[in-house]
Amino acid sequence: MTDLAILLVFPAMMAFAAASDLFTMTISNRVSLILIGGFVVLALVTGMSWQAIGMHALAGALVLAVTFTLFAFGWIGGGDAKLAAATCLWLGWPQLLDYALLSSVLGGFVTMGVLSLRGAPFHPPFLVGEGWYARITDQDTGIPYGIALAAAGLVLYPSSIWMTSVLH
Repeated sequence: MTDLAILLVFPAMMAFAAASDLFTMTISNRVSLILIGGFVVLALVTGMSWQAIGMHALAGALVLAVTFTLFAFGWIGGGDAKLAAATCLWLGWPQLLDYALLSSVLGGFVTMGVLSLRGAPFHPPFLVGEGWYARITDQDTGIPYGIALAAAGLVLYPSSIWMTSVLH
């Protein structure tokens, strides 16, 4: 049952966060709370040491401090800040820099894609009336950066301590 939770909780929340950000431009607090709760439960059930739990928590707290500073300046959304922190809680120090780099690169691709859509002379008629498409193509709306944050988490998760414990 523990392996099943390891295989499902993190990936499901990443997929949900990305879809939610795409379709609503919001990431619910529930996503971050489920990630935090899932981490705590699985860390205790798998026998993760208190030192390791503390180091993961420190990684998440550091990312939360940095991303909330970015949020305060209006550069990212609050949901993005909480998602990045909760993701780093799961990934920990070993993957922190990889996550930051990959999130930035993927975020650049998401941003270029959204800006290309916004500048497109033609939009598919079947999408024009959709609320989510109108939000994405609105010049005054932000970029759904949660897509990049979630994708980076999903790319790195297979090499995390969680998955290596399941696969070995």
